[in-house]
This record gives sequence, C-alpha cells and structure tokens, in this order.
Amino acid sequence: MYPDIMASILDEIVEQTASDLKKRKKQVSLSDFESFPEYERDRRSLAKALSSDKDVSIIAEIKKASPSKGVIRTDFDPAKIALQYQQGGAAALSVLTNEPAFKGSLEYLQRASREVDIPLLRKDFIIDLYQLAEARAYGADAVLLIATITNGHQLQELHQAANELGLECLVECYSEDDLKFLDFEQVQIFGANNRDLHSFNVDLHRGINLLQAAPDDTVLVSESGLSSPKDLKLLHDEGIHAALIGEFFMRQDDPGLAVKKILDELDDLINKEPK
Repeated sequence: MYPDIMASILDEIVEQTASDLKKRKKQVSLSDFESFPEYERDRRSLAKALSSDKDVSIIAEIKKASPSKGVIRTDFDPAKIALQYQQGGAAALSVLTNEPAFKGSLEYLQRASREVDIPLLRKDFIIDLYQLAEARAYGADAVLLIATITNGHQLQELHQAANELGLECLVECYSEDDLKFLDFEQVQIFGANNRDLHSFNVDLHRGINLLQAAPDDTVLVSESGLSSPKDLKLLHDEGIHAALIGEFFMRQDDPGLAVKKILDELDDLINKEPK
C-alpha cells in the first residue's frame, strides 16, 4: 500500500461517518435509545477483564471485512462467533459496527451481546456523543476512542460522556503525536495500533514503545498485526496486558479454537522459560 493511503482512507471514513450520523439522528433520537432492552443492562468491566491473572488477555474481534482486504469471512454469524470466542477463552470481544468500510453493523453488536457474558467493545469511529448512547443501547460495555481522529478537547469530552453512560473507553494511539491528546488521569485502558498510518507497516516494537509511555496502573492493549504465540510472548515479556486480534481469527475455520490454541501455546512458551 502506498504511503499516506491509509491516512486518506481514515479521513474518508470519518467524513462518511459524520454524514451517516446526520441520517441516523433523524431516525432515532437520543431519548429513544433508553427504551432499547440492552440500554438498562448492567455493564461489564473491560478493564477488569483485561487485567486478570492471564498472561496476556485476548480481545477477539468480530470483523467481516476491511477497506484494504475486502471481505475477510464469508461464513459470518456474529452470535455464533461471539460464543465460540468466549468458549475459546477470550477475555472480551470487539465488534466492528462501521458499515461502509468494514461491512459492520450495530445489529452484530446487539446479537453478540445477547449471546455472551464477557465485555463487548464497540469498535467504530466515534466522533459524536450520539454514538455513545447508541453503543449502550445496542449492548456495548466499552467503546474505542481514536486519538488520531479527535481534535483539542474532543477526546476528553467523549471519554467523560462515555463514562457517564457507564461505558469504559479503550483509547487508541497510532503515534507519539497522539499522546499529547491524552490525559492519563482519565485514561484507564490505553491501546497502541502497531500499524503505521502512513506506510501501513506493522511494527510490534513501535507499538510497545508507545504503550510503555503510559503510567504503571494503565491497562495496556496491543492492536493490529498480531497472529502468533510468539507475538503474545513478546507482549508478555514487555508487560503488556492484552492483545486485540481480529483478522487472524476471522480467517480460521473455528475462531474459538484458534483463540484456545494461541493461548495454550503462549502458556507453553512461558512455562518453558527457566525459573
């Protein structure tokens, strides 16, 4: 992929998101969300799920497609996949709800929420308070906030509003430039995307360096390009709490078995270390 194409795609997605939001706001009001069955459900803590006693926790992603790869999984049943992930040992689930670029849907989030009892993260391009109420109404326990697409105090305002709705936030950075938007007194869960936004190259070490800029009590999540027990072993050795993995699992016949296999192999790698 050519330099800056990914950054251009991100800009297009945000622009499309803003356009789609105008339409959705005319169809469903903020007060309407309060009547949704999932709105009143008790929220589950993503931070607690990721900071458990596991060597590295996995946020397993329900992801049908991507802008760069197209459709990733044709046999796509979000409720079935959610249950498989939970049975395989995933600590939490990420559900892509962006429709134009990722062929996602809020319905996928709702269906997954009704199937499992582990935390669900709404993964989308959150730029408006409306999307936070939407996330709660469709069963999310947490939302992804991307520092790269926010300006000034917008990130902090979205974070505070999400917390007031009972939603935790995974705050994601792509580069050191994004760190200036973060208030670590507010950020409890911090994610670094290992993919360079301009070159599209994946570098786990660059992502780890970003994560290690956070205070000691922050839950740290590595995102993008993770696919092997050795990747997770590196995270374990560097004190990273969790890995968000989507495409690799989505390409497996049984995503849940793939989660179990990578966790079992990680455990073997750790136990082989000299005491």
